[in-house]
Amino acid sequence: MEEDENNGDDDVADQSFLNWPFFEDKHRAWAAEVEAVAAGLDVDHGDTDAACRALVATLGEAGVLRPTGEGEGGDALDVRTLCLSREILARHDGLADFAFAMQGLGTGAISLFGTAAQKATWLPKTRSGAAIAAFALTEPQSGSDVANSTMTAVRDGDDYVLNGEKTWISNGGIADVYTLFARTGEAPGAKGLSAFIVTPDLPGFEVVERLETIAPHPLATLRFTDVRIPASAMIGAPGQGFRIAMSVLDVFRSTVAAAALGFARRALDEALVRVTERHVQGAPLFDLQMVQGHIADMALDVDAAALLVYRAAWTKDKGAARVTREAAMAKLFSTEAAQGVIDKAVQLFGGEGVRSGAVVERLYREIRALRIYEGASDVQRVVIARQAMTALEGKA
Repeated sequence: MEEDENNGDDDVADQSFLNWPFFEDKHRAWAAEVEAVAAGLDVDHGDTDAACRALVATLGEAGVLRPTGEGEGGDALDVRTLCLSREILARHDGLADFAFAMQGLGTGAISLFGTAAQKATWLPKTRSGAAIAAFALTEPQSGSDVANSTMTAVRDGDDYVLNGEKTWISNGGIADVYTLFARTGEAPGAKGLSAFIVTPDLPGFEVVERLETIAPHPLATLRFTDVRIPASAMIGAPGQGFRIAMSVLDVFRSTVAAAALGFARRALDEALVRVTERHVQGAPLFDLQMVQGHIADMALDVDAAALLVYRAAWTKDKGAARVTREAAMAKLFSTEAAQGVIDKAVQLFGGEGVRSGAVVERLYREIRALRIYEGASDVQRVVIARQAMTALEGKA
């Protein structure tokens, strides 16, 4: 088990941003609820799979997973609530954030495009923590190029037969339900993909490799060999898979930025304590102007990231059909800025900053993947540039 300090700080971090006009009273109440649960988490990181299973169960029992799927009354996904949840959980424990995030991402397609029967079957389970969800999109040869996916789903009577591989699948190997994307061939490229609900108990489903990373999470490569699923397992209509995947990412990409924001806030909090308590030549480290400069830059990046994150979330919640530009900006800036904030925190801690098990050392490992998954930083730059050009052409 890692040291208790990894499970959350004793003092609540700065909450003044909750008074920004992006939020309503329900968001402030929810933040307090999540904060109370997160502060009480005691995560054993010795066994990642077991930790994730336990976290999903704990968060589900506490009601924290409620926003990850459409509710019984048909309430839509509220992106501000999702972002607040991820920010708070990430500030306390990266694996807790991961467990929460995958329940939403893994069932996002069901919430947004599923039939009443599909929602009734899976969302009560994932929202309560009774089932673990996964999102199976990436393939070995396609990466960010989703339209180049080669996994096939061939219609055979009342079934579809799946063949191919998926890789870097979060919760791969421990999930109870996968949202999976495969080529059904209605048209070339992006227009020939469809989305399906798949369970791991089916003959031909195989976990071929568990993937280890610098910040351990359940990740796997999956192989599907003549896996037969009923046609009723399709989400949406044939050929809508790319649209479904992009719509899900449009919602959840902002939440990745929120997780990065949570990591950055924790790093800033840890650094402030460090430079106050650590003395150099008889005076607090904070008295050095260079240190004050670092702290100022860190605080600036945290607030700027928060503004971009909650602008994107607010815009989506207020009815925007797509927030591609806003979400891309939020993810790009927040993940890159958080990397810088955490790096500065490690520097301010000196040798203690790279000690295995130290909070800032853990944050340093946790943040790196966020600049890659759900659209790498360079991909976000392409998206933003194209959006800017489209806006310019629209004015012509």
